[in-house]
Amino acid sequence: MQPLESLRFIVVGDLMVDRYLYGRAERISPEAPVPILLLEREESRLGGAANVALNLRSLGCPVEMAGVIGSDTPGEILREEARRHGIGLFALVEDPQRPTTTKTRLIAHHQHLLRVDREVTTPLPSPQETALLQKVRFLLSQKPHALILEDYNKGVLTPSVIRSLVQAAHAENIPVLVDPKRENFWAYEGVTVFKPNLRELSEALGRKVSPDPTALEEAIQELRRRMPHQYTVVTLSEEGMIVADEKGALKHIPAHKRQIVDVSGAGDTVVSVLAVGVAWGLPMAQAAALANLAGGLVCEYVGVVPVPKDLWIAQAKSLGLWPEITEPQS
Repeated sequence: MQPLESLRFIVVGDLMVDRYLYGRAERISPEAPVPILLLEREESRLGGAANVALNLRSLGCPVEMAGVIGSDTPGEILREEARRHGIGLFALVEDPQRPTTTKTRLIAHHQHLLRVDREVTTPLPSPQETALLQKVRFLLSQKPHALILEDYNKGVLTPSVIRSLVQAAHAENIPVLVDPKRENFWAYEGVTVFKPNLRELSEALGRKVSPDPTALEEAIQELRRRMPHQYTVVTLSEEGMIVADEKGALKHIPAHKRQIVDVSGAGDTVVSVLAVGVAWGLPMAQAAALANLAGGLVCEYVGVVPVPKDLWIAQAKSLGLWPEITEPQS
């Protein structure tokens, strides 16, 4: 089995910059009943689809990141951060009329006070869409181990773009993994792994789906009937995740006990590790167990962070989940 450093991936989707303003909130404003944040430090991190790419790089995997940014300071920050982490930018497209999606979080004493979003969610203009598809098709011709579509409904992954990318990946016999959102939920027919969370599944089906095994089985069967795909992985927050194999047989992967600090970005981590499992050819239940472990680990940190590789590997080995691979010599 190949080492992590030899597994290559493409991540396509909505790229974001996650901004964090840290400080102290010790008094209420006299102008309105809101806390005053005394700013102490600022930080920018890769978010959205860029965080999926960062998770894969944190594991040592070569990765190309495809998406759209604006001609603005957050776009420059995103480029710089991606370069610093060794993420490929061949398929990065710039749109001067579109701001780089930025989420700014105000945090005091490890608590989120407020989030401010700067974004445009309309579909990409035709020139940018064409440029993005051409670049990704070229990358697919280089035979990566998997294509990941990370959809935050910010306008990059439209139904037509999704169809084009899935068809191009199928033509190259490359697995496709999807982390969906509501707007394009039903556009991913034929993908290898479809990974909604329970809320997203409920919204798509138009009814609240409980984590009860019978209700989950009925919901997943309906999902797979309406939109055929190979594997389904539904994340259940503190209940872990449920996996459906090629035949629809279900397996529950329980969550590990954690000191949960922040769930931001956990879904990005899960789909990243699922892609590694697919690239390794692991049984989906084992891939999901490794992803479940990684997703829980990142929830122990404030803000969006990539999976801590050494800790993940150590815990996977202690739990008997780690596959037999040949790691490169240090």
